[in-house]
Formats: sequence, structure tokens, C-alpha cells
Amino acid sequence: MIPGAPGVSLSSVYQVNTEDGQMTQFETAKEFFEACETGQGWDGCKAFCHEGATFSCQADALADTTTLAAYADWMKGLLTPLPDGRYELTGFAADKERGTVVATAKFHGTHTGEGGPVAATGKSVVSDYAYVMHFDGDKISHMTKIWNDVHALRGLGWA
Repeated sequence: MIPGAPGVSLSSVYQVNTEDGQMTQFETAKEFFEACETGQGWDGCKAFCHEGATFSCQADALADTTTLAAYADWMKGLLTPLPDGRYELTGFAADKERGTVVATAKFHGTHTGEGGPVAATGKSVVSDYAYVMHFDGDKISHMTKIWNDVHALRGLGWA
């Protein structure tokens, strides 16, 4: 959902279809982003990605996460200890020549739910991040997440 616009999804704002009815890379990336960030897990994200799509992030919290499927399920799991977890989209751009779409956002959440590395702390965090989604044809083949996990984990009282 778009912050400040209840009931309005990214897909309803960005209707960028090609003439043959196929989604553009830009639209596919937006659909993937919303599915991933709202905790739909791999089941909600896989339609927008190649099977075996890879993932990378230079953050210790995600050091062992190497597939986009594992990352999407990690995001789904994150919303258990942070049930109010939500994103605030700050930018979305496509580089058609390079087959890349970049999203920037802020993640907001408070640790009030069960799970996580410690009992619920009641602490909140706002954490900036970016997704760099690389396409092969009309689907995502690799995504890099740029994120300062140390800042986020400290804010939640997890580090």
C-alpha cells in the first residue's frame, strides 16, 4: 500500500502495460516490490522472478541469503516480530538500457510481536534501503539490497 493513501496500491497507480498486454520491467518491479514488502513471501513474489533468481546484500543479517526466494520468505518472517512493518517508498526508477530497476524506501516497524532474536522490545526503527533489481527479459534474475543492518538492529534493540 502507498503510505498516506489507504487502499491505494502501487499497481493501481502505475498502469504501464506494453501494447501486447505484457507488463514492462518497471511495472513488474513495482508488483514484486509491493508483494515482497507486504510479506507475501516467495509465493507472492515468484511470478515476477526467474526460478533460481539470486540475491545479494552486504549486511551480516543477510549474509547467508543467496536466493530471491529465501529473501522474500525472510521478509515475510520479519513481519511476525514487527507486525506493523511497512514501507515508505521514496523513489522508483528504471534504466531500460541496462535492464535494471531501482527502488528506494524507508522501512518502519516496532518490535511488539513474538519472534526475533530477543523478547519484544517495544522499540521502533526507520531504516533506509534500496533494491537494485536486474532483469533478464521480463522477469527479475537478481536483486541486490543496499541496507545498513547494524543501524536497524540497534534501533530495534536486537544488537
